[in-house]
Amino acid sequence: MVDVHSRKQRAFNMSRIRGQDTKPETALRSRLHKEGFRFRKNVKGLPGTPDIVLPKYKTVIFVHGCFWHRHRDCRFATTPKTNTEFWELKFRDTIARDKKQVQLLESLGWKTITIWECSINDDLDRTIDRIKIQLKCDH
Repeated sequence: MVDVHSRKQRAFNMSRIRGQDTKPETALRSRLHKEGFRFRKNVKGLPGTPDIVLPKYKTVIFVHGCFWHRHRDCRFATTPKTNTEFWELKFRDTIARDKKQVQLLESLGWKTITIWECSINDDLDRTIDRIKIQLKCDH
């Protein structure tokens, strides 16, 4: 299947995809802050540069985009029809890197929570409740 965009337009579109401070990340951080949680963001000293670090709970939160990190059975985890082999390799590498980062963090004594982009967009209240349960806190 031929791409509906020119190479130049596709390159521009891909360059606009952010690695940090995405809308789901900022929405989650804003809500966590309103709930009284204090955190650091994008801590480079930890494996995987976690999106949110809650030092009080020795917990990190990764906010994963469903497309890039391959959220299983999610409507947003589509595979492009062109250059499929390239994309499948890229996705496999991302998943392997995610697993390795979680293992490294856990070996350092950190708990990890992965929050998917679609869960933030669909029901932020429920996502916050799940985080509170995993942290076992009264916020």
